[in-house]
Amino acid sequence: MSFKKLHPLLKDTLEHLGMEAPTPFQKAALPRIKSGANIYGIAPEGAGKTTALIISTIHKLNAEAFEDAPRALIIVKDKEAALALEEEFRRFLKNTDLRIFSAYDQPDLDTQKGEIYEGVDIVISTPNKIFRLFKATGINVTQLKLFAVDDAEFLSGNKYYNDLVRIPEHISKCQYLIFASAMNGKIERFQDSFMAHSEVVKVSGN
Repeated sequence: MSFKKLHPLLKDTLEHLGMEAPTPFQKAALPRIKSGANIYGIAPEGAGKTTALIISTIHKLNAEAFEDAPRALIIVKDKEAALALEEEFRRFLKNTDLRIFSAYDQPDLDTQKGEIYEGVDIVISTPNKIFRLFKATGINVTQLKLFAVDDAEFLSGNKYYNDLVRIPEHISKCQYLIFASAMNGKIERFQDSFMAHSEVVKVSGN
């Protein structure tokens, strides 16, 4: 898949950023994601997995804000990863009015609940924080179109896995994406719940 089949605003942004053609991983993954399939995207660091996630999210949300409830939820390991991903997202959001918010251990729960209630399209969160927000009715997951985990290797331990796996139980219909440099047992276990009938897109090189 070339970038020509993406939303026009997104194509303009990619051109402005000097991205003329997809990487091998993006070429393999983007059409499968665009089709609506649940995807495990497995490729080494530098293959363009995070950029594929950003492109797919913006395209899925039609590059425009809509109502107040989040429509994309992206899980990352920690605060540093959340802020880094938000910063990278913002490079691609300049031609859109999409709203993005990062939730992590600081600031406090009520502050983050308030900011999310004001209206947001994309939420980036750590597993613990998203579970706490959900328990405190601080996030509405009924309008989600996309649920993703970036750099999912961190889920190898129960500390993160147990918080994350409970959220999809309350989502009626959504597309799921898991990006990692390699499969592990915890990631594979998602096939028993929200990653059933998923496809694996695997590229060994950059």
